[in-house]
Amino acid sequence: MVSRLDTRAAAEAAVWLARLQSDSRTPEREAAFREWLRADPAHREAFERATDIWADLPEIAQSKRALATPHPRLRAPLYALAAVLVAALAIATLLWIARPAAYSTGIGEQKVATLEDGSRIALNTDSSVEVRYGAKERLVQLDRGEAMFEVAHNSTRPFLVRAGDKQIRAVGTSFVVRRDGDTVTVTLLHGRVAVTDLRRSGSSGAPTYLKPGDRLRAPEMGAAHIDVQPVEAATAWRRGQAMFADTPLADAVAEMNRYGGPRLVLADPALASLQVSGVFATNDTGEFARAVATLHGLHVAEEGETLRIMR
Repeated sequence: MVSRLDTRAAAEAAVWLARLQSDSRTPEREAAFREWLRADPAHREAFERATDIWADLPEIAQSKRALATPHPRLRAPLYALAAVLVAALAIATLLWIARPAAYSTGIGEQKVATLEDGSRIALNTDSSVEVRYGAKERLVQLDRGEAMFEVAHNSTRPFLVRAGDKQIRAVGTSFVVRRDGDTVTVTLLHGRVAVTDLRRSGSSGAPTYLKPGDRLRAPEMGAAHIDVQPVEAATAWRRGQAMFADTPLADAVAEMNRYGGPRLVLADPALASLQVSGVFATNDTGEFARAVATLHGLHVAEEGETLRIMR
C-alpha cells in the first residue's frame, strides 16, 4: 500500500522530470532538483516512479526525441511536450497510487497494517484483504478470514468494507468483520456503522445500523440476526485468546482449529452439543482438549498431528 507517495509528491515529480527533459537544463536547475530530492524520502520514491512511468510511454518518448533537436522554431513544441508529459505522468501516477494493495496472513499468524490515512487493519489467522483508496471513498475487500478495523475519521471520504454480498460503511469507528464461507459477521466496538446487503435494492436494501456491542450475523441465505457480544470476546484473538460462553463443543473445536497446531477431532458426533465456557490460548489446542476432557469426563488420544476427543 502506498503510504508516503502522495499526490503532491507525484505531481512535483512529474514537473521535475519535464524540466530535466527539456533543453533548459542548467546547473542551477539540477542543484534545485537535488535539493528537492533531499527534502523528503517520498520525493525520491515519487521521482523514481515517474521515471518508470515515463519509460513506459514510448509514443510520447518518441515524440520527445523528434522534438528535441535544438532549434528556435521548435521551442513552442517543447513547451507543449512538457505540458503533455506532466499531464501523462500525473494521470499515470495517480492511477498507480489507486492500485489495490493486498495484505494476508497464514494459519496462526496475525498482522497489523497502517494505511495512508492512519486507519489500521489487524488481520487474524488465515485472512486476506485488498485495499483501494480513491478520492471519494476508502474501500477494503475482505476475501477471507477476520479483520479488525480502526478507521480514521473523514466524513467526506467514507470507509467501506465489503465481505461477500455485505458492505459495511463507517466514517470514524472501530469494528470487526469476519467471513466464514458465505456467512458474514460484523461486531461494532466503537462508533457507528451501516451494514448493507448489496444484493437488494429499494426499501429491502435499507442499511442496518449497529450500536457498540452489537454483533450482526448474516448468512448468504436467510435473514440477518443481531445479538450482543462483549468487546473483550470480539477482540480476544488480538490477545492470542479464544473466549467461549456456553458454546457448543463442535463450534469451539472449529474455532481453535483455525489457529493451527495439532488438529482437534471429535471422535463421537454426540459430543458436538456439549457446551464449553472459558478463555483459552489460541496457540495451544492441546491445553484446550485437556480442559474439555476434564470438564466433561472425556479422554484425549494423540494420533500424530491429531488430537481425538472421545468418551
